[in-house]
Amino acid sequence: MINILFAARPEQWPEYSPHLRSAIAESGLNAQLSTNLPAEHVDYIVYSPAASVRDFTPFKRLKAVLNLWAGVEGIVSNDTLKVPLARMADSGMAEGMVDYVVAHVMRHHIGMDAHLDNPNRAWVERCPPLARDRRVAILGIGALGSACATALVGLGFDVHGWSRSSKDLQGVTSHSGAGGLKKILPLADIVVLLTPSTAQTANLINAQTLALLPKGAVIINPGRGPLIDDAALLSALDSGHIAHATLDVFRTEPLPKDDPYWSHPNVTVTPHIASTTRPETAAQRVVENIRRNEAGQPMLNVVDRRAGY
Repeated sequence: MINILFAARPEQWPEYSPHLRSAIAESGLNAQLSTNLPAEHVDYIVYSPAASVRDFTPFKRLKAVLNLWAGVEGIVSNDTLKVPLARMADSGMAEGMVDYVVAHVMRHHIGMDAHLDNPNRAWVERCPPLARDRRVAILGIGALGSACATALVGLGFDVHGWSRSSKDLQGVTSHSGAGGLKKILPLADIVVLLTPSTAQTANLINAQTLALLPKGAVIINPGRGPLIDDAALLSALDSGHIAHATLDVFRTEPLPKDDPYWSHPNVTVTPHIASTTRPETAAQRVVENIRRNEAGQPMLNVVDRRAGY
């Protein structure tokens, strides 16, 4: 019998348990799922960083921890975790992120804001460029970034991607490392932030990197709040160097009501809605990883603890 402990937030249990049990049944695994198992009997933990489990030492026969979030910054540095950690990369999360990114890239590409808020009834006959003439840079070409890049390529955009190491993605010009970042930013009309949150990516968007962007560039951040130096971004917005920032994630959430982002005329705040883990597809990914591990096969999306993602 494989013992699976559900150690995510209590309110997630009613959402996830039927999908997890269905996926277990379909997999043919002889497994039980519970929110209450003796630590010494647990083989796998289904986890979210908001859960109460912090010390993994009592879980003597633990084989893996399966995170329900794409981000693992809340657990990756836990010294008591000695077994493999798999991050979530379910198809539903990717689809939701594509919807958000494509919608806001198209919004800024077309210049929809000028038509939605036009109190002076200005009639300006200025068509936007074609998508092929709009350069979009996606910083972070992981599972979510790759899905968004592929969708934008399909719409005809000139898409550039940046990541720690070079990626080969059809239709996307790849850049990597510090040199690649300096090369990609001056090309970018629209920047989409989808890198993981690590010590290396903290304040990736700062006064120096903002200065590399062409005047009038737009920033879209559905990734992680700490990727942006907020003071530097506000300064670049005030000067007009950055035309607009659409922000879905923040260092403090919910975003405090007195935060200057709320009142800035060139900032759009969305309340962390770009995408989320979908219980049905996430359950399938969790159980597939358990099946793989039990069969001696490599699990999907295992975190590189040294890299932080």
